[in-house]
Amino acid sequence: MTRLSLLSPISRRSLVWLTLAATTLAGAPVIAHHGWSWAEGEQMELKGTIRSISMAPPHPMLMVTAADGKVWQVDLGNPNQTERSGFTGTTAKAGDAVTAIGNRHLDKSKAHMKAVRIVLAGKNYDMYPERIRAN
Repeated sequence: MTRLSLLSPISRRSLVWLTLAATTLAGAPVIAHHGWSWAEGEQMELKGTIRSISMAPPHPMLMVTAADGKVWQVDLGNPNQTERSGFTGTTAKAGDAVTAIGNRHLDKSKAHMKAVRIVLAGKNYDMYPERIRAN
């Protein structure tokens, strides 16, 4: 006889619901992070200098110093999207001039955006080509 079978039907049901709820809640921040609901609908352009590059999951990202000295976190696509765009860990380096086009965080106190396109030395790296809006 297994331990689970020793539980009453109500206890087993409670255990199943508790497990489902915990799994759902644990995934909520990841789902929110990977969506666009945290970002403005309007796109912006950020010009600056790359301070650092991280290709680590869940999202590769750039830290970019803007002309006013503010350091921005620029999220790229997921690792597969970023690679498909042609952008890799060796595409750019700290000190390179960059233009990021994308959607800024809804909280204006955060210098954080999700890029749909990165431009380096005149070359476009489109993370989300379907989301790029013509200016």
